[in-house]
Amino acid sequence: MLVCALGDLLLDVVARLDRPLVSGADTPARTVVSAGGQAANVAAWAVALGAQARLVAKRADDESGHLAAMALERLGVELCGPVVARGTGVVVSLVERDGERSLASDRGVSSDLRPEELDPEWFAGCDHLHVSGYCLAQEPARSAAQRAVEIARRQGATVSVDLAAFTVIELCGNQRFRGYVSALAPDVVFANEDEDRAIGGAIPGTAWILKRGARDASFDGDERAAAPAEVVDTTGAGDALAAGWIVGGPTLAVAAAATCVAQVGSMPPAP
Repeated sequence: MLVCALGDLLLDVVARLDRPLVSGADTPARTVVSAGGQAANVAAWAVALGAQARLVAKRADDESGHLAAMALERLGVELCGPVVARGTGVVVSLVERDGERSLASDRGVSSDLRPEELDPEWFAGCDHLHVSGYCLAQEPARSAAQRAVEIARRQGATVSVDLAAFTVIELCGNQRFRGYVSALAPDVVFANEDEDRAIGGAIPGTAWILKRGARDASFDGDERAAAPAEVVDTTGAGDALAAGWIVGGPTLAVAAAATCVAQVGSMPPAP
């Protein structure tokens, strides 16, 4: 199975705090630096779970971009997409002791992907196209996502969309963002509870997968309890769940999410 993920390759800096931040002082933390981004995470987990994966994203040929690209390639993901001189995005994830994370995101050049930059060969053999919801937040990436879906559909691929953070949806405009998702006519949408509320609930005719964190998940009405896990860091857990569902369905999705939260960082363990 070949999974193509469209969206973002960023540099992730994840800091799991030993105690709450103290303004103007030093707080001990365990820090991991690796590749990140919603689309990159899904691609990496798809490979870890037994599929082939290709990331289609606009990226930069700067130091941060080199670090992110090397980390992703070591995990077996094929990289495609236009490369510019500089502008790699960086996401800083601050993780509390209970595993809950807060993100400070610089999307960098990933949002500048243009539809005319897409090469149909990047989608050759694609069985499933996964679109990061962050592509829909602004142009030209929104038009690039529409173009990618058209290309993938001609290959016979199914399509999924993972919604962007609810803050991004609200900034874009709740109903406007819902319209952008509907225009792609995805086979399935992944959303957490905040994103589900922000977009106004399930879109008719689309399978709706609702992620409820440590409690459970609904796979278009198929309710599954979360697998037991010691929650260390929730960064990337939703992306691991999405990859698991794409590759093997609900059981694999729940297992992948449990593996992800038991470690620091959003990427799967190195092979």
